[in-house]
Amino acid sequence: MSTTFEKGLRVLSYGARNYTILDKAKKSIMAKNKRIIERIAEAPASALDSTVTQTEKLAHNLPTDRTIAQIKKTRQYWHNLGPGLTTGASDDDPSGIATYSQTGAQYGFQLLWLSVFTFPLMSFVQEMCARIGLVTGRGLAGNIRRHFSKRILYICTFLLFAANSINIGADLGAMAKAVQLLAPQTNFTMLVIGFALFSLALQIYTPYSRYAKYLKWLALVLLAYVASAILAKLDWQEVFSSAFIPSIEWSKEQIILICAILGTTISPYLFFWQTSQEVEEQILDGKTTMVSRQGTDKMEVKKMRFDVWTGMLLSNIVMFFIIAACGAILYPQGITNIATAADAAEALRPFAGDASYWLFAIGIIGTGLLAIPVLAGASSYAVSETFNWKQGLSRNLHQAYPFYGVMIFSVLIGLAINFLGIDPMKALIYAAVINGLVAAPVLALIVILSSDKKIMGDWTNRKSLKVTGWGVVSIMALTGAAAIWALF
Repeated sequence: MSTTFEKGLRVLSYGARNYTILDKAKKSIMAKNKRIIERIAEAPASALDSTVTQTEKLAHNLPTDRTIAQIKKTRQYWHNLGPGLTTGASDDDPSGIATYSQTGAQYGFQLLWLSVFTFPLMSFVQEMCARIGLVTGRGLAGNIRRHFSKRILYICTFLLFAANSINIGADLGAMAKAVQLLAPQTNFTMLVIGFALFSLALQIYTPYSRYAKYLKWLALVLLAYVASAILAKLDWQEVFSSAFIPSIEWSKEQIILICAILGTTISPYLFFWQTSQEVEEQILDGKTTMVSRQGTDKMEVKKMRFDVWTGMLLSNIVMFFIIAACGAILYPQGITNIATAADAAEALRPFAGDASYWLFAIGIIGTGLLAIPVLAGASSYAVSETFNWKQGLSRNLHQAYPFYGVMIFSVLIGLAINFLGIDPMKALIYAAVINGLVAAPVLALIVILSSDKKIMGDWTNRKSLKVTGWGVVSIMALTGAAAIWALF
């Protein structure tokens, strides 16, 4: 009896426990359902609150009036840049890069001061050229033809055409080699021909308004060299301490290299291009007749100076960083023989890394695309104005056959140089010597023209600028003479 009673108690106890478990489970399910319902109910309000919070954050981060003003100022800054920027950027062509690379590799930081020394000199010269174009409405060769002996102009134009054609050839070869650094299987011949045809097509068939914009954006590729030097992790204290202390060995090799640097930075093709581009900008603004282009005002001159000095500053900053990178990396390793810009990129790679190598190679291609049209265009302007032909990138092909014909001949001669077995570094040195010989007499004519009140009116050179101009003439004359002595 007791046993049966105990069994009954156990059954009741078990049932009570099961009921408790079931009750808890039921309550748990109900709680979960309640939370789900609660979340569904609060979802719209939560989303609204989140949207308001994010909107407040965005509103807080929106540009202030000061920021908007700064953006507008930057856009205006870029808009004001034009011929001066592209002229300065084209000065750092693949040939120039090879010269600067050789300078750093062979002499370390010893000649780094030239990047600082040449900046004001080339800026003053290019400012004179631009002012001549603004005031007269004519290119440099056109002004020389009107006011000086044609014999002088013929000689200078012929030498300019020769030097530019050599430079074009060296630049085409350097661009092809740079592509092969990135894609080794690419055919050199096809690359050289392709770059030559592309450069010609860009100049001949692209409207000047669009073409000028392309050149401006291409100028930014020069920043690749600044980046490559920064990535190389140089000792900047040592670099900057060498930038302001002139040092020369007076050896034949160094004299030739200094002449090459000066012939590259203060180069005659820049004089002709700058002057003619100022005229092209006037034509683009609707001043299509000679009468409408003559004369200028303070605002135009101020804008021109800002443009020119910005372009020359960019050019010399890039020169500084290339010499510094090669001087810090290649010179200590005993790598002193750099024949081309592509050689410099390859030599830098083991020590500076892949990033510097790629940036250096890409920079060669970009600067070549910028420089070749400028070199060929400068030759075309000079020759066409010398013989008083119709000229200008604002004209279509059928409107200026001789102008575009000179451009085509110059590029074809440069193309042919790549297949004649000529040593690229020697060709560049000879081109630099030719530039040095042409630069002095052309600079003298520029100083005379820009100082003549009958020609320039109220926009003649200040006395200090006139003295500086004749100083540059003297330097370039000595440079040309020194180069001839060192070579022969």
